Amino acid sequence: MLAVTDLETSYGLSQVLFGVSFRIEAGQVATLLGRNGMGKTTTVRSIMGMNPCNAGSIAFEGKAISGLPSYRVAQAGIGLVPEGRQIFPNLTVRENLIATARPGHWNLSRIFELFSNLKNRQSNYGNQLSGGEQQMLAIGRALMTNPRLLILDEATEGLAPLIRVEIYNSIERLKASGLSILVIDKDVKALTRIADVHYMLEKGRVVWTGSSADLAESEDIQHKYLGV
Repeated sequence: MLAVTDLETSYGLSQVLFGVSFRIEAGQVATLLGRNGMGKTTTVRSIMGMNPCNAGSIAFEGKAISGLPSYRVAQAGIGLVPEGRQIFPNLTVRENLIATARPGHWNLSRIFELFSNLKNRQSNYGNQLSGGEQQMLAIGRALMTNPRLLILDEATEGLAPLIRVEIYNSIERLKASGLSILVIDKDVKALTRIADVHYMLEKGRVVWTGSSADLAESEDIQHKYLGV
């Protein structure tokens, strides 16, 4: 579904990605792992057209999306839950959800079924929500674009343990529905429970690839690249 090949990206004169390559198949959950500053968010921003690529290619469902503006990437079928959530603080929950909605399976009733908290808070403004509710809203907003690939950048960063469990339960439900998902997060235990394949980034390069079973058994890899 998504093929990133030999991707190179820079910020000004500082190169961040050095030939990053990975694939996500239809219905698969994949992760990008690594310490802070290793290039995970830059990879996501490159996929979404927010950072121009110096070299390499990005293809979605067999069509090149490298160099497309962000709105065209979203229209192609990729939904993003950005780091820091970035919901609209001066819009209500309901308005946040319908602002960028596109026709399809995901509608308000299905979002409220997935996240009952949002149903109860649909008239509240974005800045009146807790951090966990804002993350649910960010996921719901991305789903309302009816993507075929969902990207979650720092899926549970800064959230309370119970909220993290709820977020991961929702990701499992989305996986069961057949949605392809790319997750960036630090909760290795949760990720190895739900993901099919993992890509480890170190200084802008993919340095390890493996299944959840491989990662769970590779304590050396976890310690070397994640500090676990």
